[in-house]
Amino acid sequence: MEVASLEHQRMLRRHEREKKELQAQIQSLKNSVPKSDKKKRKQLLLDVARLEAEMEQRHQQELEKFESLPELSNLDSVTEDLAKMDLENQPPHLSRAQKRRERRAALKRRRHEIIDTAEVEHLANFRREEEEKISAILEAKNLEMKDIPADGHCMFRAIQDQLVFSVTVESLRCRTADYMQKHIDDFLPFFSNSEPGDTYTLNDFKSYCDDIVLGSWGGQLELRALSHILQTPIEVVQAESPTIVIGEEYNKKPLTLVYLQYACNFGEHYNSVKPLEAGAVGGVAPRLF
Repeated sequence: MEVASLEHQRMLRRHEREKKELQAQIQSLKNSVPKSDKKKRKQLLLDVARLEAEMEQRHQQELEKFESLPELSNLDSVTEDLAKMDLENQPPHLSRAQKRRERRAALKRRRHEIIDTAEVEHLANFRREEEEKISAILEAKNLEMKDIPADGHCMFRAIQDQLVFSVTVESLRCRTADYMQKHIDDFLPFFSNSEPGDTYTLNDFKSYCDDIVLGSWGGQLELRALSHILQTPIEVVQAESPTIVIGEEYNKKPLTLVYLQYACNFGEHYNSVKPLEAGAVGGVAPRLF
């Protein structure tokens, strides 16, 4: 059943990203208001509730608009038939109004079940296509993908896996945050809010660095910092875009990561790589200063 489209997947992923960005914005607002200022804290709670409600309403409207597309219209008859099955065992003493409410709830539940099933099937297809493209790219480099646990530390674990010396994920996180804080001017310009020209403050940036230590997901900014710390290039292989090379100024064999959009249900994921042929000798890894 052709229900979930690539556009739908992108919309859902955008929703998740916007929710994370909103939570970061809310945390920044909370940090900017002293706990002792009860009046401002009260107004802050109202503003937070309004922001969350506005986003939830907008996301819901976008989902409803998607579900109203012609390609989903054939769900109506299917979900209606399935919903009737749920009502067959309802007690006979229910009022007509209650029966209508139960029927609407059953229709909505069945509809979401069918859409969720279709989305899982389509996501599996996207994953398979993405992995096939990645495999072809890596094969040309005499490499293959090496799975990294999807535990929120995948980017740092993938870097850790590429190094021949022992280093902990916690150490990589701390060194990354420390480097970014010591080179604020190199990173702060890349931070911005959703409103054009509205940049994050210095305190926002410091909070972001604190989150790196505490376990936030890593991305290109953290990779940039790590390339300087390790003094080596880091290349990121991806299926739908050219390979990104960070730290090209360093003349060493790059560390290679794989960026996947559809590997995990909750979002993006980084994997490591290994030689395609068993026993192949890798390059010399950089030293951690």
